Amino acid sequence: MSAEWLTAIGTIGTFVVIAASALAALMQLRHMRGSNQIIALTECRETLESPEFREAQRFVSYELPQRLTDPQECLKIVQLPFSGEYQAIGTVANFFESMGLFVKTGIIDKNIACDFWSYVVERNWNALLPVTTFVREKLDAQALWENFEYMAALSAEYTKRHPSSYPSDMHHMPADRSLLEFIEKQAPTSGGQVA
Repeated sequence: MSAEWLTAIGTIGTFVVIAASALAALMQLRHMRGSNQIIALTECRETLESPEFREAQRFVSYELPQRLTDPQECLKIVQLPFSGEYQAIGTVANFFESMGLFVKTGIIDKNIACDFWSYVVERNWNALLPVTTFVREKLDAQALWENFEYMAALSAEYTKRHPSSYPSDMHHMPADRSLLEFIEKQAPTSGGQVA
């Protein structure tokens, strides 16, 4: 074999090795991205399930809307920075701000995040909307909690497109209405409504 052929074979061999290395590096990056997404999803889930955060969400989603109808409470709520019970506002909004940033930057896939948490995000966004609007205007900070808003907008679109994330080609398991029927029998004067 001539030196030219040996050089050509060596060049092709080098190209194959470099191409294989690049492909392996891309596959490794893809696996790392998946690992980072799993870590971020796990951290979000752990925070959402923590007793402290669950209490903050309960306050924001269920108590805050009622308190916003009381003028005396409104005067307490608008005292910035939030203090006492109203610190829950910042806790919840800042968490969803981080989640929205993770989704916006691709650290967490938006479809996965919405499938998991769209209801929770929308519920908290809607409960906080009067406060968010007030704080944005009062502080002239329209960008405040904009990643939370982004996450809420994504969640609303996702819910509209996917009223159920259950696979359409899969049958549902049968329902067991025994508890519902029991409760309806216990509260006939309230129209079957349970608080």
